Amino acid sequence: MRYIEVRARKAALMLMIGIVAYFACSGHAGAAAGKIQVVATTGMLADAMQEVGGEFVEVAALMGSGVDPHTYRQTRSDIAALRRADLIVWHGLRLEAQLQPLLDKLSARQTVVALAQAVPKERLLSDANNPDWFDPHIWMDPGLWRLVVDAARDALIAKDPEHERQYRDNAKRYNQAIAAAHESNRKLLSSVPPEKRVLVTAHDAFRYFGRLYGYEVLGIQGISTESEASLHRIEQLVRLLVERRINAIFVEFSVSDRAMRALVEGAASRGHRVVIGGELYSDAMGRPGTREGTYIGMIEHNARTISQALIQAPAKP
Repeated sequence: MRYIEVRARKAALMLMIGIVAYFACSGHAGAAAGKIQVVATTGMLADAMQEVGGEFVEVAALMGSGVDPHTYRQTRSDIAALRRADLIVWHGLRLEAQLQPLLDKLSARQTVVALAQAVPKERLLSDANNPDWFDPHIWMDPGLWRLVVDAARDALIAKDPEHERQYRDNAKRYNQAIAAAHESNRKLLSSVPPEKRVLVTAHDAFRYFGRLYGYEVLGIQGISTESEASLHRIEQLVRLLVERRINAIFVEFSVSDRAMRALVEGAASRGHRVVIGGELYSDAMGRPGTREGTYIGMIEHNARTISQALIQAPAKP
């Protein structure tokens, strides 16, 4: 009998612990449920959603630091996170080409918004090889990115009209900070002599940057890293580096530097010294918790790295 009584007490204790744990978890879930659960494809979008949403959102990014969005494929955990989301935001303009079929499917039963679609087509750059496609790297132009921030604001207001004023205030504050960063970058980049304003990178992620700040941009690959870096293109760029006496080129944080090293070696074989001027953030931000892990920190880093390297490079004859 005593054995049975002890077992009964243990069972009652376990039941009580289970009830306490249940209500504790329910309380946590309720607190989390009080926030809009947002899933963004890229870090840049996640940064915008967090800045605009503030305390009313819980934001997760599918692609972490250094992840190339052009070739990214969803994992099982990504699919689960997307299905749980109250709001899904993605870039569009074929940036997340591998994810698009899944996002199109999810849009039938969830709120899915392509924020870059807010940018008017007349302000977009076309792909030279595919005129019907547009260059998706609009975050390289802070003026265009502010339109994306406005689209993030509108998506949150549509989902949660109760906090419209807060979303509008947050978006205004964030866009003012972006505008200030752009003005600082403009002054820094204009300090580079005009004849040195040539930016050679792994792929054509900086065309909007070049248009905005007056830089010639040359990439080994096209606007997507899915394209191959051909030997012909590498040879073409080596010849250009030598002929125009370009002394600094740049690797990208989210793209292999193998082709860029080939440019350095190719130029050296012809008696011309080229250095790696630094690492730029093109398709992904820096590591979480760092200044470069934010959109503003990312564009500030790029402007600083480019200007310093090109100013220090020997002048063309």
